[in-house]
Amino acid sequence: MKLTGAEILIKMIKDQGVDTIFGYPGGAVIDIYHELAKNPDLRHILVRHEQGAIHAADAYARASSTTGVALVTSGPGATNAVTGIASAHSDSIPLVVFTGQVPTALIGNDAFQEVDIVGITRPCTKHNYLVKDIKDLAKTINEAFFIAQSGRPGPVLVDLPKDIQQASIDFKDPGISLNSYKPTYKPNKKQIAKAVKLLTKAKKPIIFAGGGVISSKASEEVTKLAKMTNIPVTASLMGLGCFPGTDDLWLGMPGMHGTYRANMSIGECDLMLAVGVRFDDRVTGKIDQFAPNAKIIQIDIDPTSIHKNVEVLCPIVGDCKESLSMFIKILVEEQKEKPENAAWLKTISDWKSTTPLKYDQGKDIIKPQYVVEKLNEMTKGEAIITTEVGQNQMWAAQFYDFTKPNHFITSGGLGVMGFGLPAAIGAKAACPEKEVIDIAGDGSIQMNIQELMTAIEAKLSVKIVILNNQYLGMVRQWQEFFYDKVYASTGMSHAPDFVKLAQAYGAKGIRCSKPENVEKVLSEGLAHNGTVIMEFIVEKEESVYPMVPAGKAITEMLLV
Repeated sequence: MKLTGAEILIKMIKDQGVDTIFGYPGGAVIDIYHELAKNPDLRHILVRHEQGAIHAADAYARASSTTGVALVTSGPGATNAVTGIASAHSDSIPLVVFTGQVPTALIGNDAFQEVDIVGITRPCTKHNYLVKDIKDLAKTINEAFFIAQSGRPGPVLVDLPKDIQQASIDFKDPGISLNSYKPTYKPNKKQIAKAVKLLTKAKKPIIFAGGGVISSKASEEVTKLAKMTNIPVTASLMGLGCFPGTDDLWLGMPGMHGTYRANMSIGECDLMLAVGVRFDDRVTGKIDQFAPNAKIIQIDIDPTSIHKNVEVLCPIVGDCKESLSMFIKILVEEQKEKPENAAWLKTISDWKSTTPLKYDQGKDIIKPQYVVEKLNEMTKGEAIITTEVGQNQMWAAQFYDFTKPNHFITSGGLGVMGFGLPAAIGAKAACPEKEVIDIAGDGSIQMNIQELMTAIEAKLSVKIVILNNQYLGMVRQWQEFFYDKVYASTGMSHAPDFVKLAQAYGAKGIRCSKPENVEKVLSEGLAHNGTVIMEFIVEKEESVYPMVPAGKAITEMLLV
């Protein structure tokens, strides 16, 4: 069967089980788009900017627990995608990104819309390829998908010169052979047994779960282990939802804007079981004062993540789900007793009651935390929440009770403003039956506001909640605390009318400026069968608390 490179690409993508591609056409990929048009069963969602395509594919991957796919053209199309690729790399999200490239004979000649995208993305991809021979195309696509979704997931880029897309070959699926890449999934049983002994002897244990728990589908195992042992659980920003946010054992998120009880628990614990976390600096604060009294057990599929930021007593290299399953099995077989931690749980309960997350909602001005709390109440914590980056992201993490994995989708490691709207589109494409809501700020929503048109055209009913404080709020907060309230270039008083802007795109727009109308506006927006912007005019100088200043231990929190 003789096929062109473009035909091979479409066939191989479909054989991988892909049903949705996010992309933007151009001259270097026109042959691929020509074939896409012949395959209506392969849904293509046309974005309005290549960065939006990658963020949407990223969220699609997270919401569906599959590999996201994006297709962009050469040159500026490829470079526009780099921010999204870097974000997916930071958060270990499986993506395969196909980029167009000038014909192989022109590579290196500064041809029109030529960039060395393989070189540019080498630091922010798990792996990347430039296909120079059509004989390698099918094998390369198979490898790209395997690498993206195996081991510690990540984005893989495949650069496709135009002449490779147009060339023909007798096609045969070559399968896959990657002898040099064999991720370790099965943990060392002796290390697990050692960890079990440490855990059962602890007086003040905690479980610290991260994004690796969600990507390995180990949420059930984390919950089961916590319940079996009566050990409290905290989770990083990327791990939110891996343990029910409404459970009595839930500590909340730790770190720079973590809950008082989570940060104090880390400061006081004598044992930490860290599962699928990389100990990011936003979590650890001053590194030599992070969990200073704890024996640390770290489970991670990526051996380079262990000992990288924090020294651990008991390292376990392996898949989180397999490792925790073995952990639970040993506990059951050996009938290990629960840790004697009643006094510890009482201490945590006291921290929770004396220093909860709080804010003061008056009669006149809307507090942003109130909007998120009401949204949580009205959706019963069942919605998929995407966020932009900044204060809106932190308030969403603090005041929305995530009870399921894959329901909180945010740019964690890279912190990309403009992530939330295209991410909401990707999540809605993956889960059309779910309510999908982007919690945004008035600054970050404007980074990729053009993707409103994508949502409208694709008939993806996403809801956007804008917490409008007329500032780049998180930077303003730092300026208030540490730069003598000199609000240099953080004022956003000049902004579009978001209601009219929504209407211009064909969406519904609603504005709320009074606390008594918050519930009514949320109800109206959520009930609307279509894309909606709900703008809430909130307290201008509201800050996110608790806050750990840079260079301080996470137990040194500013509380008011």
